[in-house]
Amino acid sequence: MARPRFLPDNFTLALVITVLLATFLPCEGQTAVVFGKVTYAAIALLFFLHGAKLSREAVIAGATHWRLHLLVFACTFILFPVMGFALKPILSPLVTPDLYLGVLFLCALPATVQSSIAFTSMARGNVPAAVCSASASSLIGIVLTPLLVSVLVVSHSGGSTSWHSIIDIMVQLLLPFLAGQVARRWIGGWVERHKALLRFVDQGSILLVVYTAFSEAVIQGLWHNTPVKALAGLLVVNGVLLALALFATRTAARKLGFNKEDEITIVFCGSKKSLASGVPMANVLFAGHAVGAIVLPLMLFHQVQLMVCAVLAQRYRHRPEAPAVAKQTI
Repeated sequence: MARPRFLPDNFTLALVITVLLATFLPCEGQTAVVFGKVTYAAIALLFFLHGAKLSREAVIAGATHWRLHLLVFACTFILFPVMGFALKPILSPLVTPDLYLGVLFLCALPATVQSSIAFTSMARGNVPAAVCSASASSLIGIVLTPLLVSVLVVSHSGGSTSWHSIIDIMVQLLLPFLAGQVARRWIGGWVERHKALLRFVDQGSILLVVYTAFSEAVIQGLWHNTPVKALAGLLVVNGVLLALALFATRTAARKLGFNKEDEITIVFCGSKKSLASGVPMANVLFAGHAVGAIVLPLMLFHQVQLMVCAVLAQRYRHRPEAPAVAKQTI
């Protein structure tokens, strides 16, 4: 029996179920400590496997396209933070203060890897460049995101980001990734043959972090302090940010003379924000804060970007080949 088209994908359903589970059966006390340790190990394993999976050849092949990568990084780490900060007077009244901190945190995150590459491939874009750009964005974000958070988020929330938090992120994410790169010569083939394992670890680790973060937030009164009106406003805020990012990436790619394949890569890599990197980072950077409210904008943005980009990818995929080439040669 075919799956009804109106139903969300399995991972989205799993996220919803996880939030509901944390709402009605939150973990606390010693159970929360155990879940925290398991989650830490799962995130480290996730980035180790990503390091083992990433091909050096693909990185080298895409790395030479420096103009494309600079534009993607500018959209990811400059355009989004500027939008989040500049639009704060207009958008922040639509949500609660904690939710808008989550929006600012979202703006500081790197691009997502898997969906950026998948949508670029689906739309017949420059896949090697997408692999390099999205992967490099994820790595650079491990260092750059905490610095952006210290300027963009913490300075407007009365808190402070310590070097200890930045070091924690590097230890939990960067070191396992580098270890995976070193181990690739021995286990790279095995990881390629067992992609389902990476997907299981990827999605499972996110679900673990979401459950622990929302459990703590629920205990602290997340849903009592978040009215339905603010959740609707959050959807509007995310829609505005994504629409502006998609418009800016497409317009910049065309104005700078990139061909259609490169334009596709820029659009799908420059408009994404990583749930896989963002959730564990929030867990470290906002320890002791209402992490559930911080990651809620990211979770919603993740679903919105997947749905919108799926439609865009199909439109790009079915573009007439000849007119697209002719347009680029004019």
